[in-house]
Amino acid sequence: MNPIWCIFLSSRKKHGAFHPHPADEKGETMSTPIRFLLNDQEILTIEPPGLLVLDFLRHRMRLMGTKEGCKEGDCGACTVLVGELQGDHVHYRPVTSCLMPVAELHGKHLVTVEGLNLEHLSAVQEAIVEEGATQCGFCTPGIVVSLTGQLLRKGPAMTAEDIKYALSGHLCRCTGYNSLKRAGQRICRLAAQLQPNGKQNGDYIDQLIRMGQLPPHFREAPEKLRRIPPPRPARRKSEETPPIFVAGGTDIYVQRGQEIPHLPVEVLNLHPEMRGITRRKGKIHLGALTTFEEFADHPLIRRLIPEMPDFMHLNASWQIRNRATLGGNIINASPIGDMTIFLLAQDAVLVLKEGRRRRTVPMREFYLGYKTLAKEPQEILTEIIFPEPTSATRINFEKVSKRKYLDIASVNSAIRIVAPDGVIEEVHLSLGGVAPVPLYLRETVAFLTGQPLTPETIRRALSLVQEEISPISDIRGSAEYKRLLARQLVLAHFVKLFPERISVEEVIS
Repeated sequence: MNPIWCIFLSSRKKHGAFHPHPADEKGETMSTPIRFLLNDQEILTIEPPGLLVLDFLRHRMRLMGTKEGCKEGDCGACTVLVGELQGDHVHYRPVTSCLMPVAELHGKHLVTVEGLNLEHLSAVQEAIVEEGATQCGFCTPGIVVSLTGQLLRKGPAMTAEDIKYALSGHLCRCTGYNSLKRAGQRICRLAAQLQPNGKQNGDYIDQLIRMGQLPPHFREAPEKLRRIPPPRPARRKSEETPPIFVAGGTDIYVQRGQEIPHLPVEVLNLHPEMRGITRRKGKIHLGALTTFEEFADHPLIRRLIPEMPDFMHLNASWQIRNRATLGGNIINASPIGDMTIFLLAQDAVLVLKEGRRRRTVPMREFYLGYKTLAKEPQEILTEIIFPEPTSATRINFEKVSKRKYLDIASVNSAIRIVAPDGVIEEVHLSLGGVAPVPLYLRETVAFLTGQPLTPETIRRALSLVQEEISPISDIRGSAEYKRLLARQLVLAHFVKLFPERISVEEVIS
């Protein structure tokens, strides 16, 4: 089947707040041919690379099932499935289309709620209807997509916790969540009928198609994707304006979502060499484009840091974790970036490249001031490296926010410590939300190194922490409150990791 051509480059028609790239006339935008699967159709289009997938679907393709809600990634109404060819099968993950640039669709399978429709209701759709889990219906398409994505991911191993995981990125203001949980229980019963095969995401597609729960176009996707050539570099009409680098887009599209489609953009996720996790010579190497979800779910990370999935559940939602990249979190330089704070405590080193030039910077020296980095404008963070944890290494992450899930931290903290025989041999400690930058606690770390692990040592360390931090009052809490949180979170590290030596009562007595 020949691809469907969708050329809108010269369009000037307005659709609400969306205006197709007027910057073309100034010679600033970039355009690129993009070839991908949209549900059961192959699409070939030319678009500005920074155009949002949500806007492409609603205003270009007139697929209205994908709803525009908050347009910040919080509500989940615009959730779609994005399938990527991995070996012989396609790996599907739910993402919020309001934070994804259209250029990133090249060579992928984009599935909207329309692409899940059959002649009858699927089991996911039927469960939502039968349990009264929809009223106004605005959030329902995204929920159907996420639950279907979890069914593809988990198969017969799907549990009630997996349903909660899938719903973590969705807001429903009218129906309530109990009916959604009941619908999830029905879906789990369907999942139990699948035959386990010992494999991962995507391998239940044939079974679900035979059961009449997925459209047949899912079966055809791998072969069609194999025929799509690699993406071409975007063509910019002017070299005067340097491009904006976009990775996961989870912050920059929130801040500048209306203007980015009209500006020159380089979509970093088109560079697969900047993804992946490897171990070499006692070091863990993380591609800067590795997503939060890929990091927490990687077998090597799960083995070395078993608590990482639990830490990650405190961070954003499933859809956002499927988009947010480790490198993007670091470069964004938020003083409360969760993975920034975590990696800062891993004694990480950053690899920066510009053309053929390559250099490394210790992460603790990377933040010079608020949103000020030790990097040149056109340098790209390509890799994060940290020492492999040993059996003696203990790691912890703590976070306090107004909501437990899908919320920005008031204060967060991480620690990496080696203390054989009760003496602190090595320690790295970070705090977020208490300074203009993600804070590495240099003075506290210097004091703790070589000290015995006793309540008195921790008391003195907590006093040093108060001297190092400089919180301000803002919407996430007063300066006094943040000082209290900093004390409590640092204390929590030692109480959790060394309960046989440190207790709250002994430290505060």
